[in-house]
Amino acid sequence: MRQQKKQERSLMSRKERKEQSKLEKKEKKKKREVNKEFARVTYVFVALFLVLMGYIGYFNVVESEDIINSPYNPRLDSMADRVVRGKILDKDGNVLAQTETAEDGSEYRSYPYGNLYAHVVGYSSQGKSGLESTRNFELLTSNAFFLEKLSNEFQDQKNTGDNIVTTLDTSLQQAASDAMGDSRGAVVIMEPSTGKIRTMLSKPDFDPNTVSENWEWLNTDESSSLLNRATQGQYAPGSSFKIVTALEYMREHSDYSSYTYNCSGSITYDGVTIPCAGGQVHGQEDLASSFAYSCNASFCNIGLQLDLSKYSDTAKELLFNSALPGKDISYNKSSFALDNNATSSDRMMTAMGQGETLVSPYHMALITSAVANGGRLMEPYFVEEVTNYSGTIVEETDPESYGQLMTSEEAAQLKAYMQNVTDYGTGSVFAGSGYSVAGKTGTAEYSDGDSSKNHSWFVGFTNVDNPELVISVIIEEADGNVRAVDVAKQILDSYYYN
Repeated sequence: MRQQKKQERSLMSRKERKEQSKLEKKEKKKKREVNKEFARVTYVFVALFLVLMGYIGYFNVVESEDIINSPYNPRLDSMADRVVRGKILDKDGNVLAQTETAEDGSEYRSYPYGNLYAHVVGYSSQGKSGLESTRNFELLTSNAFFLEKLSNEFQDQKNTGDNIVTTLDTSLQQAASDAMGDSRGAVVIMEPSTGKIRTMLSKPDFDPNTVSENWEWLNTDESSSLLNRATQGQYAPGSSFKIVTALEYMREHSDYSSYTYNCSGSITYDGVTIPCAGGQVHGQEDLASSFAYSCNASFCNIGLQLDLSKYSDTAKELLFNSALPGKDISYNKSSFALDNNATSSDRMMTAMGQGETLVSPYHMALITSAVANGGRLMEPYFVEEVTNYSGTIVEETDPESYGQLMTSEEAAQLKAYMQNVTDYGTGSVFAGSGYSVAGKTGTAEYSDGDSSKNHSWFVGFTNVDNPELVISVIIEEADGNVRAVDVAKQILDSYYYN
């Protein structure tokens, strides 16, 4: 063929050969362009395939659980038709929620502890909340032995769903409930070294056994019984926020140990006067005693000296205005609103824990946990393991670090300041206890201009040298009649002495 083409070209004139050469080049160019188009189309399809595969992977890892657990997912109804919903247990195996069968053969959810775990375990009628919602998929999944499941399928019988074994401690939960009494507020207790949540209590509460019957009332209840105040409550932190202010002052002033202030019972700046609690005159103070006695005047003075940009950065590092760690909970973000346009009054009020700063008891527990654990916050969690109905472990939760919120040196200094609070300061009710405590009290006004209208705070941790439990307590509208520090002591006394 090639030889024939050569012969044909030899018979052509020079002009004809040129024309032929041009035609051949055009054909080659055209073929190349067609090949490029095919290549482009191929690349586009390859890219689309890779994007699709990437999204499928992302969906399976990140979003699938939320989609599966969605109350709008009809798949869950079909799962409930084939599986008896599993149990929710505390850390010792006590049943917190289980499925029972009525005389007419219908199934219903039973909560043996009634109101005690209303918010954290939740309910499963009129929608779902708490662990009943976030662990819905596991509760409706059966990992029973496959031959048993096969036999049940042939006999048209339901399989038994998996059990959720929580980190919750019923004795601690009950102690918290007893100590709170009829007060409104919340208690959070966790292990700083692992992140395990041992107690989460919110009051007022409700009976999850009667949610359907009382649904209309619960939705119009002025006391917001359905609200989990531990994670969704937003409160001025009061003097508990002085942990954050002290940390920022330490970061900006390497000579913080030489800080001094002479408290006369109040501070006046730019025409604004802020008193110490009860107008108490604290006299000459350093940073340690200012913290221990919770001196408002001294901390207002500190607030006027802080770099607002750095102060805001520290608040952000401590998770203000940010997503909070922790699975299985619904929460509201905490708010730190101070910026470079803040007035001197704003600066003073924020430094002492008033102003526009808002935080939840859960968030304060996380900050305190980082202090107790050398600056490192462990990922908080509620579920120890998932087992099949016979107790075989299907899934376990291992403690893992969330991140370093402060240096170990900063944490050690804050720990020392917090121990002063309980040794001789505003938390001295713990002095002489058979267990050591470091903490911070707080009083947060909720009515402008009326200091007698206040919420009461306490955050702290036990066994200071080797911290065991972190506790965060808020009492709404305590108004000086109920102190969170006394509630915390009653809870911890029950834990260590009973």
